[in-house]
Amino acid sequence: MPITTPAAGSLMAAEIAEQPDVWRRLLAETRAADSDLARAADLIARYRPRFVQFVARGTSDHAALYGKYVAEIGLQLPCGLVSPSTMTAYGARPDLAGVLMIGVSQSGGSPDLVRSLEVARECGALTIAVTNKADSPLALAAAAHVDVRAGVERAVAATKSYTAQLLTLHLLFDRVRGGSGAAAAALPGLGEQLLAADDRVALLAQRYRFATRLVTTGRGYSYPTAREAALKLMETSYLSAQAFSGADLLHGPLAMIEPQVPVLAVVADGVGGEAMGHVLPRLAEQGADVFCVGSAAAVERASVGVALPAGASEELSPLLEILPFQQLAQHLAIARGGNPDAPRGLRKVTETL
Repeated sequence: MPITTPAAGSLMAAEIAEQPDVWRRLLAETRAADSDLARAADLIARYRPRFVQFVARGTSDHAALYGKYVAEIGLQLPCGLVSPSTMTAYGARPDLAGVLMIGVSQSGGSPDLVRSLEVARECGALTIAVTNKADSPLALAAAAHVDVRAGVERAVAATKSYTAQLLTLHLLFDRVRGGSGAAAAALPGLGEQLLAADDRVALLAQRYRFATRLVTTGRGYSYPTAREAALKLMETSYLSAQAFSGADLLHGPLAMIEPQVPVLAVVADGVGGEAMGHVLPRLAEQGADVFCVGSAAAVERASVGVALPAGASEELSPLLEILPFQQLAQHLAIARGGNPDAPRGLRKVTETL
């Protein structure tokens, strides 16, 4: 029989559509008192960290940035993002007593992340790995591992593993602070409702078919969404995409905004969305074409956009916010003649030292 080649973008599309089921599985399998997530949360609670550090690369780095917001706001702990080279290339051996270091990685195979956790453990930190592979080197290097349960990811551009990481970090910290994870129960249904707008996003993608550069922006919990949206467009459509917090955008970069530079803005309900209220009028003054994902009121103020369904807290909104941007990246890549399942020059596991 002849070998059938999958249509361009079919793998990415399937994995985008799979996300609500991934969330259901994750919610069900981490509910037990003896789950890997429960054990990790118990370790953290007993350790009582004074500081939290995250180490990650690429898409997982954006999940780690989300985790930073959750831990700083929900646990009231100072947090930071590790520069792995300080320990792997420069040989730094900081005093990490009382520090919780969390390594976030889809594959768990990046040598610099593995070495960072090894060094952190040697230097006194409690180390937790959050990966999609329980037998990965990163998982084995940590004191405890939490499986994001995304399943095999075949497209090069990460989609379902990203939102599974977000949900895992939310559930982990929610458990540490005594929560039950109940706030996330509505997410799968809301995700399915949002993904049903795929045809509309495909049509909107044609609007940016000839764009050469763009800007993404958001604030608070939504800032990681802006960064991940930029990465997805860069790696699938080969666009020059720059991500800024809404605050940073107004401190200089606004000057480069013009009608030929589309802006993808995340303006969800909540404190972060309210903070973006000062940004949208300034973008309008620059004549920007704004694609907004967020509240219905914010979308009405933009050029075009996708309104988020009501029902998710501001902390959980990023799991929904990224879905239209994933769809946009997939459809835009195809419209530009590419294949988002196999971006040129990229591999599923990137090895950095």
